[in-house]
Amino acid sequence: MQDGEMLVFVEVRFRAATEHGSPLATVTRSKQRKLVRTAGFFLQQHFGDRWPPCRFDVVGISGELDAAPEIDWVAAAFY
Repeated sequence: MQDGEMLVFVEVRFRAATEHGSPLATVTRSKQRKLVRTAGFFLQQHFGDRWPPCRFDVVGISGELDAAPEIDWVAAAFY
């Protein structure tokens, strides 16, 4: 996604029930490292050595999708 000049990588996580934690909590350090590596590969392939400014957002969706799920969007969730 693009936010002005900023290229935004968005990780979307869903949990129907939150007894075992929120969807946002599922983006662990390990998952963050994988996302950063994948983004680096994407940037290298599409931008070479002139990368645009970037950030990582996380969207957590919880509850029943056919009702009114709760949506939490965390901009710049990690770097």
